[in-house]
Amino acid sequence: MTALDRNAQFLLAARPVGEPKASDWQYTTSPVDVPVDGEVLVQVLYISLDPAMRGWMNEGKSYIAPVGIGEVMRALGVGRVVESRHPGFAAGDHVTGLLGVQQYARVSGKGLTRVDPQLAPLPRYLGTLGMPGVTAYFGLLDAGRPEAGQTVVVSGAAGAVGSVVGQIAKLKGCRVVGIAGGADKCRYLIDELGFDAAIDYKTENVKEMLRQHCPDGIDVFFDNVGGETLDAALTQLARGARVVICGAISQYNNTEPTRGPANYLSLLVNRATMTGIVVGDYLPRWGDAIREMAGWMAQGHLKAREDVVGGLENFPTALMKLFKGENHGKLVLQV
Repeated sequence: MTALDRNAQFLLAARPVGEPKASDWQYTTSPVDVPVDGEVLVQVLYISLDPAMRGWMNEGKSYIAPVGIGEVMRALGVGRVVESRHPGFAAGDHVTGLLGVQQYARVSGKGLTRVDPQLAPLPRYLGTLGMPGVTAYFGLLDAGRPEAGQTVVVSGAAGAVGSVVGQIAKLKGCRVVGIAGGADKCRYLIDELGFDAAIDYKTENVKEMLRQHCPDGIDVFFDNVGGETLDAALTQLARGARVVICGAISQYNNTEPTRGPANYLSLLVNRATMTGIVVGDYLPRWGDAIREMAGWMAQGHLKAREDVVGGLENFPTALMKLFKGENHGKLVLQV
């Protein structure tokens, strides 16, 4: 690899207003950088497309600094080491980390984790065996604290995080209800993932269906959606319920301030708690989660699905599949 080689990249060109559009990024090429001591040059093979990317584009205080105008769009990825100046990695290793929306990434070796393509397909390290899976694992088990026999409800249940949350809850002996968009996704939750019930928010009244499927209340609500879905769940909480706030994809493209929960006093009435989950807080225990989930997968207790879109140049349209509910499983861009 020399400086004469070119690297295709998507740079953030503007702060989106509402839904992101293609002009919010600049597709460009630049010379491929040569790594210095402590760094690794990675050929990016797959890029993770996540709802959190929309928040990273906004100016303002959050759990992570926003992507700067003119910077490579932030994204998790998995790739192959081309050149290494770090003692922990060698050319040919497969790694995952924050690689960005680009063909080649020059990054510090400190932020990389080696993965084995012989144990699982590479896109799986961006889904069930990556950030979404670890988010589901700790969000449910640490913040949700489910107990056998309790009722767990998951919004965005057919997505990368929600589908894992529901399956782990079943492994822990819980009754699981998923909220998803469309008959196909609801059938997938029940027939393939083993959920006890599914609610189609596109055709059914979520509040009424929660009352029907959770007659004794919701013990754990794992929320990826926010807005009206969160409001509906709050009306059906059981005594001592735990509400886990993982995301609010229904709110990310709002041009007005984020809508807060209208029924929050249900927390008081039911002596319930509401807790936010950010996966970065669990980095020291990341390996523990991956090992246990990999074991469940080997035993056939945990299933995964990836929705792979081809072509780096298709990044803007591929990302929008998330916000239109068009993805089936973990959405990944193949470079």
